[in-house]
Parts: sequence; structure tokens; C-alpha cells
Amino acid sequence: MCLGVPGKIVEAYEKNGLKMAKVDFGGIFREACLDYVPEAQVGEYCVIHVGFAISVLSESEAMETLDLLRQIGTLEEELGTT
Repeated sequence: MCLGVPGKIVEAYEKNGLKMAKVDFGGIFREACLDYVPEAQVGEYCVIHVGFAISVLSESEAMETLDLLRQIGTLEEELGTT
């Protein structure tokens, strides 16, 4: 299964002409492209799907989604930590 997972942008930078970010998924850090959501800022949450931020969401929406993913047991699978 491939889901979009909320993560918090902790750093933004440019790489090879693309707007990129270091994203925190509850202590697991991954790189993601922000070109689809150029308005996204450090400290905000985005839904990340296959390495691309596809939407910005509030912290409460992000926490609710992460909790639901943990409950159904897919969060670790999606982040590659199992």
C-alpha cells in the first residue's frame, strides 16, 4: 500500500533547482520535494507521497492522521522502519 503521510518541515533548501525539505515523521527524517506546494514553510505540516509534498495541513490534522495510521499499523510500513 502506498499512502500520503503527514510530516513536519524542519528545513527547506534548494537542490538541483528544486525546492526541497528535510521532513520529520515523528523522529524519522526523510527528504521531500516541495515544488508542488511552494507556499509550504519550515514548521508546517505537509502530506508526503513518494517523496513529494502534495498538500499543506494543520498540525491538528497531521496529528489526527498520524494517530489513525498508527492504529491501523501502516505508519512504520510506509516510512520503511519495519
